Amino acid sequence: MQFDPLNDAMVKIFNAEQAGKFEVHIAPASKILGSVLDIMQKSGYIGEFESQEDGRGGSYNVVLRGAINRCGVVKPRFSVRRQEFEKWESRYLPAKDFGLLILTTNQGVMNHYQAKEIRIGGRLLAYVY
Repeated sequence: MQFDPLNDAMVKIFNAEQAGKFEVHIAPASKILGSVLDIMQKSGYIGEFESQEDGRGGSYNVVLRGAINRCGVVKPRFSVRRQEFEKWESRYLPAKDFGLLILTTNQGVMNHYQAKEIRIGGRLLAYVY
């Protein structure tokens, strides 16, 4: 029984990276997982990914690039105000301007650099570096 599909997906990605795999199969698929994978792809942490519908929740095939040192989800989903990003960066990322926090806002799922630019806060979902 899965309680947190996003956490299971991040653990699968991290374990496959550590094992030296070139791709990983993640099931079940969800819109929020697709958004997180899209942000990771645009930032250069993973390669291409494709969604497959199999009648049982769907899945993603993700091509790995070997660029992830650590990734995971943030539990509980802390609320972050726009003035507090430095506090959360120091808690979850190893150095300033290294890695990214992924958060959900009222304008969609984005990384913390985009949220700083448009000056909004949200809830932390995951981190990757």
